[in-house]
Amino acid sequence: MHNDSDDSSDAADYPVHDAYAAIRIPSYRRYWTGNVLSILGRQMQTVTVVWEVYSRTGNTFDVGLVGLVQVIPVLSLALVGGHVADRVNRKLVVAAAMVLSIVSSLGLAAVSFYQWHIAGTYASLALLGVSRAFLQPAKNSLVPQLVPRSIFSNAVTWNLGGFQLASVAGPALGGWALAAFGHAWGVYLVNVAAAAVFLLLLLGVKPRSKKTDVAAAPTLRSLGEGVSFVWNHPIILGAISLDMFAVLLGGAKALLPVFATEILGVGPAWYGWLYAAEALGALSMSLALMHRPPIAKAGRSLLLSVAAYGVAIFVFGISRSFMLSFVALFCTGAFDCISVVIRHTLVQMLTPDRMRGRVSAISGMFVSTSNEMGEFESGTLARLTSPVFAVVFGGIGTLVVVLFVALRNPRLRRYGRLDGRDSPHDDAPPAPSAPDSASPETTPAESTR
Repeated sequence: MHNDSDDSSDAADYPVHDAYAAIRIPSYRRYWTGNVLSILGRQMQTVTVVWEVYSRTGNTFDVGLVGLVQVIPVLSLALVGGHVADRVNRKLVVAAAMVLSIVSSLGLAAVSFYQWHIAGTYASLALLGVSRAFLQPAKNSLVPQLVPRSIFSNAVTWNLGGFQLASVAGPALGGWALAAFGHAWGVYLVNVAAAAVFLLLLLGVKPRSKKTDVAAAPTLRSLGEGVSFVWNHPIILGAISLDMFAVLLGGAKALLPVFATEILGVGPAWYGWLYAAEALGALSMSLALMHRPPIAKAGRSLLLSVAAYGVAIFVFGISRSFMLSFVALFCTGAFDCISVVIRHTLVQMLTPDRMRGRVSAISGMFVSTSNEMGEFESGTLARLTSPVFAVVFGGIGTLVVVLFVALRNPRLRRYGRLDGRDSPHDDAPPAPSAPDSASPETTPAESTR
């Protein structure tokens, strides 16, 4: 009989090229299943909230507030959420954040069922934003405690594949459920059920490391430690910055309606395919990466994938063919998937366990900010010039950023395998002020960081 204590078995128990290495670990398999279900439910809820707010108010500004009321608490509490993830049992933090998410969805269902004022919807979404601020750092820093170091990149790929699968299926299922139920509150209750299943599966998740520090109130020093670590670590800073500026400059998604109607001359149905192309590309690439061994030259691959992303954005900008535009957007998703897997793996593997929550929170802030600001940048530049110029400028700008990072960050450029087996010794970051030597998952290479 298999025992969950096998989760701590050595990485050698799993073949290097095993595409299902992470999923074979019971704790990670439970986590992954519950996480995908919760993301699927949240995607269904997201598309339903937007529909309900617009149907009740008929105001696009009110629809815009749906995202704003969630982003504000996420950005405001991100560092605090990271601090908590580093001071409290991460499994408990994930569970508590999911309970808060359930309360938020129940609030949405109540407002919808009783037709209370729309302010109740925004209050519930703000509560969801608070949940996300604590949930993401805790989830990101929990996964390294569930799998051996050598197959962590495989776990990251499975995570990304699950996310993309839920992102593609969630909105479609949300629309179908909304039509089937005839009201929004039924979809919100589906999300409650999905989150509840995740909570139940979490009961069987047993981290390989149960070490946690004594809970302490966040201070400026503790919050600043994460910022200082990222700033003084050229590989992590380079990887995060590269991703942030690529998304900031290459954010063409906000302009898809303009390209579909005015440039490509297609209707809503084909617009939907354009909108889904990026997610389909990311899902396809994640499936391909699952069946490959850890990337051998991660630093170079990261730079090349972001450069290819920029080229794909450029091609989309100059395209006048629907098929070419679809392929270009498909490629942006595929190349972005490679960069996300490498970035997330590097950030988690090169960060001491005691700081993973705070560093994950900072990385999340970079991503959230670049996504929101990228759409704003594209829309503003398109208004001042033209949509084509805005997208082409973004593609060229991404290539310039890649060239700058490649020349200024040789450590990132030289970084080797994602499992860390042959990375140059000088790629190690500065040693933290309080080494995490007590953590059972800390490797000899990590103990110097």
